[in-house]
Amino acid sequence: MPVVRSSEATTHEIHGARFVSYATPLTGSKELCAWRGEIPAGTKAPAHTVSREEIFHLLVGELLITVDGRTERISAGDTVIVNPGATLAVENPADHTALSWVTTSIGLEAELADGSRITPPWAN
Repeated sequence: MPVVRSSEATTHEIHGARFVSYATPLTGSKELCAWRGEIPAGTKAPAHTVSREEIFHLLVGELLITVDGRTERISAGDTVIVNPGATLAVENPADHTALSWVTTSIGLEAELADGSRITPPWAN
């Protein structure tokens, strides 16, 4: 039974946000990956198109989430389902860090508006 201790989680930083990965193939997961996102105040991540479904649950704070051009303000406790092929942008207009929990399937890729692809290490 794999147990990932918080002290063993891997941290990555990209586009001003921090991703703390817990469930990955490296930690024993066979199908899913999961991470905590830390989105500082004022962060506006670039829009990106996801290759896999993402379940985005906000733990703390408020965010503006845009999926395929439609923006919603979400609050702690809200969940956003981002379908494969959807374009996602995340913005924290608040004055404090927002915390999220994201789950997706292994192999997630994201394509930025300029056509570049990112294979997040916390999702593979």
